[in-house]
Amino acid sequence: MAGKNREIDITQNLRVIEWLKADLVDTTGALFKSLLKKGDEMTSDALAAIIIICYLLGKRVGISFTTVDTCIKKKLTTSVENAAELKQWNSDLADLQQYLGKKR
Repeated sequence: MAGKNREIDITQNLRVIEWLKADLVDTTGALFKSLLKKGDEMTSDALAAIIIICYLLGKRVGISFTTVDTCIKKKLTTSVENAAELKQWNSDLADLQQYLGKKR
C-alpha cells in the first residue's frame, strides 16, 4: 500500500508542477498586458505573482528557497561584472544587488 501512496504523491506533485507552469505563462501574459496599459498596480501584482510562482515551482522540483536566493545573488554578481559596458543595465543590476544585500 505504501507504493500506491507514493505513486499518488508523485502524480499529485506532477499536476501541481504543470499547474504552476501554466500559471507562469498566464501571469507572464498578464504582465505584458499590464505594461501596455501602463498600470503600476497591475504590473506590480503580475511581477510579484511571477516571483512567487518561480519559488514554488523550484520547491516542487526539489530546489529550496535558499538555493534560489543564492543563485539569484550569484547571477547578479556575475551580471554586474559582465554588464560594465551597459551603464544603465549595470546600474539597475547593482541597485538590485544592493537591495537584496540589505534585505537579507
